[in-house]
Amino acid sequence: MAGGERARGVLHPREQERVAVLRTYPPGAAVDAYVEYYWHVAWDVPGGDVFEAQVLPHPHVHLVFERPAPLVYGVDRGLFTRRLRGRGQVLGVRFHAGAFRAFAGGPVGALTDRRIPAASVFGDAVDRRAEEILALADGPAMARAAEAFLTPLLPPGGPDPAAVRAARAVGLAVGDPSLVRVSGLAEATGLSVRALQRLFAEYVGVSPKWTLRRARLHEAAARADSGEDLDWAALAADLGYADQAHLTRDFAATLGAPPSRYVR
Repeated sequence: MAGGERARGVLHPREQERVAVLRTYPPGAAVDAYVEYYWHVAWDVPGGDVFEAQVLPHPHVHLVFERPAPLVYGVDRGLFTRRLRGRGQVLGVRFHAGAFRAFAGGPVGALTDRRIPAASVFGDAVDRRAEEILALADGPAMARAAEAFLTPLLPPGGPDPAAVRAARAVGLAVGDPSLVRVSGLAEATGLSVRALQRLFAEYVGVSPKWTLRRARLHEAAARADSGEDLDWAALAADLGYADQAHLTRDFAATLGAPPSRYVR
């Protein structure tokens, strides 16, 4: 599976690589203030088998060109599972955290844990473009076609400064392992805790606390999938948990199994 850090959140990646290939592509300059990257998944599940692909979602909204119709996926606070059969492909657009507020027509929190028809946001033309994109066999060509569709829909004047602040705050929450509390993230962004919470509700769709917690779980899952022998007590301390039991409860509640069983 290609994509490096961009594949973070894909659970049991070595198993998924047997049937599915993930590729990611950077956006062009015209849209890079809104689009973080495009992702393309093609799968081939032999016979009549079914493979359950699982992803631990990030605090981002996605536009996915898929059949029978393209969808907008809000931030999923649970575990995302997709049942793969036969051969197929999808192309996704991952927007920068906060950037989808420009298209949503209201707080991004209204999309949380939901998937809605893309036509309700982008108009009926998105359905026609989806068929054109999915008829292509080349991932980069699919990404270019998606970008050609999105470019004229961008709001004039560039991104909302508040969206930029939201993206920066999410980047800090995800990228700085020393930040484990909302108060620390608020201080790092120069906002009050309440202002940070309002910013996330309006532009990200989940709370700062959820974002920090999810970043820790992404790291724990990545370590579990690394194949290394892990000292879970030490990892819990590294990730800012009170103790190993706290990490185990958090991991099991979200991923459906405690770390020891997940690794097996």
